[in-house]
Amino acid sequence: MAQRIIAIDQSTSSTKALLFDEQCRIVARTNVDHKQYYPQTGWVEHDAEEIYNNMIEAIKLLIDNSQLTIDNFSLCITNQRETAVVWSKATGKPISRAVVWQDTRGAELCRQLRTEGKTDMVMAKSGLLIDPNFSASGVKWLLDNIEGAREQAQRGELLMGTIDTWLVWRLTDGKVHATDYTNASRTMLFNIHSMQWDDDLLQLFDIPRSLMPEVKPCDAIYGETTCEGLFSNPIQIAGVLGDSHGALVGQMCFTKGSGKVTYGTGSSVMVNIGEEPKPAPAGLVTSVGYSAFGKTYYGFEGNIYSTGATLKWIADQLQLVGHPSEMEALATSVDDNGGVYIVPAFSGLGAPWWQSNVKGAVFGLTFATTKAHFLRAALESIAYQIKDLVDVMARATGGRLKDICADGGPTKNQFLMQFQATMLETPVVCTEVDDASALGAVIMNGFARGLWKSFDEVIPLRKVTKVYQPEDDAQRFSFYQQWRNAVNQLIKN
Repeated sequence: MAQRIIAIDQSTSSTKALLFDEQCRIVARTNVDHKQYYPQTGWVEHDAEEIYNNMIEAIKLLIDNSQLTIDNFSLCITNQRETAVVWSKATGKPISRAVVWQDTRGAELCRQLRTEGKTDMVMAKSGLLIDPNFSASGVKWLLDNIEGAREQAQRGELLMGTIDTWLVWRLTDGKVHATDYTNASRTMLFNIHSMQWDDDLLQLFDIPRSLMPEVKPCDAIYGETTCEGLFSNPIQIAGVLGDSHGALVGQMCFTKGSGKVTYGTGSSVMVNIGEEPKPAPAGLVTSVGYSAFGKTYYGFEGNIYSTGATLKWIADQLQLVGHPSEMEALATSVDDNGGVYIVPAFSGLGAPWWQSNVKGAVFGLTFATTKAHFLRAALESIAYQIKDLVDVMARATGGRLKDICADGGPTKNQFLMQFQATMLETPVVCTEVDDASALGAVIMNGFARGLWKSFDEVIPLRKVTKVYQPEDDAQRFSFYQQWRNAVNQLIKN
């Protein structure tokens, strides 16, 4: 019987539904965008109901457009991670819009906890720095500020979860309230040593345990669904993990020391550190990388808040181009950035700086600055931010990385990929599957259902399309130093 796997890739800006065959080839795909809400400075919200409805629409479009007679479907999920939803157990309705991982409303609480000396305890248990990027402060804010929420939570009437949890709960008609180890490890409420919700962390953020979902391995079977009647017989939901972790799996980073960069709305740099959750070097965090076959593998990770989001801002808000794909031609029409440096701290600076109160800035504008210089500086800002993280990781793992795997839409920008390789002085490897996060979910789906019995069975399915070798550019040191000078000006202020 033919195996067909629908991968839901629920990202910060849209929901994709991708149809894979048993050889991990994409047969069809659809994409439905959702609205971004910015009710106050620093606040970023999503409508969880809209996201669920968009997922169902994307699946329906996928089935209608594929025009395939398929004998056997199953479903897997990869998702934007720290974005948190709180909803009523009785009605199934969210008590407010979801607090997105880019949201900084929890910054003051996080600052207070750091001042109280809680940093070491939180990092020792969760592997994370105290930062509003992670779910805990956003959930506490909702319970404290939505009328009646705190009382409902204390009575056991509310549930919470990251987006995967919300989707699984809705897909199973409220029968399954569960998440996976990777998403749990990004909440700042999960103990990555005991692999359970931590009482001390829950108490620190005043979040009742009754809100918390069951936590399962990535390669578990989560339940069954008809996808609101799209299927006459229920199909299995098997394989769940966060998007950055999905990319680590999709890039086949199964050996200790292998790493990847995911270029999305933001960017994640993650390196597999093996089965021991070692303390992260300064500026990075330790997360569950993935779990499969009864084992858990950890990773050092750093997250950048604005990479693809910067390009989208330039196209949508500034309207300097009609689409980010138009930027490469203009950026390469000039020899360099003309001295322009953009620090895209729209939601603060993430790793390795962790400065949530910093705002974005542009340095080096003159009357000679053109649109092309500005666009080139925007693309370069992505490569500089990645280098900030990779340099820290390389030192922590014993030297320069042999290579680094890249995935995500911006990998199609050849200028960016070549500039990235040159700045890192490390080959950048791109594969034929842009949607590495979805592929990672498909692999976990196959593990859960016994389609593949080991990591070695899926490694040959990865096909390299291009390797960008670093160029010998003596100016790269000067370029990077000017970037660091720009960042330091913001941090000092």
